[in-house]
Amino acid sequence: MKKTLLIALLAAVSLAATAAPVKVERIDPTDWYVGLRSLPSVQLMVYGPNIAQADVTIDYPGVKIDSVVRLDSPNYLLIYVNTVDAQPGKMPIRFQVGKQKKTVNYTLRQREMPGSQRVGFTNADVLYMLMPDRFADGNPANNQIAGMRAYTNDRNKPSLRHGGDIEGIRQHLDYFTDLGVTALWFTPVLENNSPDEFERQSTYHGYATTDYYKVDPRFGTNAEYRQLIDQAHARGLKVVMDMIFNHCGFHHPWVADMPSRDWFNQPDYKNNYLQTSYKLAPVLDPYASKVDLRETVEGWFVPSMPDLTHHNTHVMNYLIQNSIWWIETVGIDGIRMDTYPYAYADAMARWMKIIDTEYPRFNVVGETWFETPAYTAAWQKGSKIAKQNSYLKSVMDFSFYATVDSARHETTDSQWRGYNRVYNSLVFDYLYPNPSSVMAFIENHDTDRYLRNGTDTRSLKQALALLLTVNRIPQLYYGTEVLLNGTKEITDGYVRKDFPGGFPGDKQNAFTAAGRTPEQNDIYNYLSRLLHWRKGNKLITQGKQTQFIPHNGIYVVARTLDSRTSMTIVNGTDQERALPVKRYAEIIGNATTATDVPTQRAVSLTQDITLPPRGTLVLEFRNL
Repeated sequence: MKKTLLIALLAAVSLAATAAPVKVERIDPTDWYVGLRSLPSVQLMVYGPNIAQADVTIDYPGVKIDSVVRLDSPNYLLIYVNTVDAQPGKMPIRFQVGKQKKTVNYTLRQREMPGSQRVGFTNADVLYMLMPDRFADGNPANNQIAGMRAYTNDRNKPSLRHGGDIEGIRQHLDYFTDLGVTALWFTPVLENNSPDEFERQSTYHGYATTDYYKVDPRFGTNAEYRQLIDQAHARGLKVVMDMIFNHCGFHHPWVADMPSRDWFNQPDYKNNYLQTSYKLAPVLDPYASKVDLRETVEGWFVPSMPDLTHHNTHVMNYLIQNSIWWIETVGIDGIRMDTYPYAYADAMARWMKIIDTEYPRFNVVGETWFETPAYTAAWQKGSKIAKQNSYLKSVMDFSFYATVDSARHETTDSQWRGYNRVYNSLVFDYLYPNPSSVMAFIENHDTDRYLRNGTDTRSLKQALALLLTVNRIPQLYYGTEVLLNGTKEITDGYVRKDFPGGFPGDKQNAFTAAGRTPEQNDIYNYLSRLLHWRKGNKLITQGKQTQFIPHNGIYVVARTLDSRTSMTIVNGTDQERALPVKRYAEIIGNATTATDVPTQRAVSLTQDITLPPRGTLVLEFRNL
């Protein structure tokens, strides 16, 4: 009797489930593009209550279902659909559970251009990196968005949101062209719907994604992001999108309802939390222990940023498609990939090979935070010292950052200190398959400001002169041109200060010459002259590089192309020093006069050149 009752009860439950209407709450990607041959089978991640029970059919010309995958959670269903030979239009996807049916008309779009026509950033560009929350508030109405997890806008607290947005960036596009940069890199703009922590911390920085297909509404909308990029392109500015494959935000729906047990590394985080060691050496160390390697690539970045499992093919397919979707949907000109070596190298190489195949002229730069050139070089596409090809075209030069930073604190001697460190770093360019596709910088959002808490413009000019003339892709950090300073000793927020004049009520407007102090205008003008001189200048982007071992405390880097020559000369001491021109005869040749680019002052090359303490020259001349 009890057994019969149990069977009847189960049957009733089954019937009730069957009778429930089929609900599809979300499909990622939100739409897709036909003709992508590098990724012919697109993964459609369908989310809805018990959607895994559904049978799926698609009847659309040129489309076939390759496979249907049911995961551990009953609320996810993965449909792999081949759309290579399809035409744009509304593709009906039919879901059926028992007698209940639902049809979703999924949009297939026409690509705006073939992938081969999309051109990424190169060493002919100078990237200007900024944090949207800290740059400019162009639309105060989006500072508070109803329905988002509790947060506060408070510009007096460096780790809370301040209200900057996409509209604020758009309103200042002319500022970037006036300054002379050619590309913009924003820290992530995707939704970070996480609550503030104890009213002290927030995810204003954007590195805790909760929706991979949606711009954070406090920054704006997807349409506004596209509008910004279109208007940037109209001014000759490229836009680089910051992405994070290594982790998402803790409040991403995947955390509350994990698609599968292996969607995250350490899914039992409540009982077995594993923190990353932040040590990247084990990834390439031939002697690395298993425990060290595991801590690096499988540990969570922080408790609020769960680590994704990149050896789960479905996870990686989702992320790969997302990067392609943003390229096609808003027309970005490049990607900066956060925490690159923290993810599994083979999975990332697969992503990069797909991008390289579909978009052969596109560019991606990976954050490879290691201050030894040999480590960084191994991550670049085509490296002879790597176990496998990463297909990653550009890497970030943390060695340049570290050595230039050391030089500002030291006196350049006859051995190792000061600018000897920069010289010795550039020596290792023979390890890079393509040194001109390495991104150099002197500061960014994760480091102390170059000026620390001071205003040493002499050393800042030296750093900027080298950054813009060596064989690299230069990256600037917002506000350097108006002497923004700060350190991380209390919180990262102190190196991410608001740009003066970008927010309602600001007492100073550093976007205009009239609003800047004389000291700010001095460094702004110095940098701007160098940037405009560099723009389109093949001498700097294609010229042969020659560097001289620091002599008498002076370091020289030269570029030569045909009859044109530039010499960047920095005095790495606190005393006046003379540059003996005869020592540099191989570069100077028969030239007699040069022009100092920032000042337009004529400099004789027929006699020794005197440089003041920490003095800098960027000379240009022609051999007769």
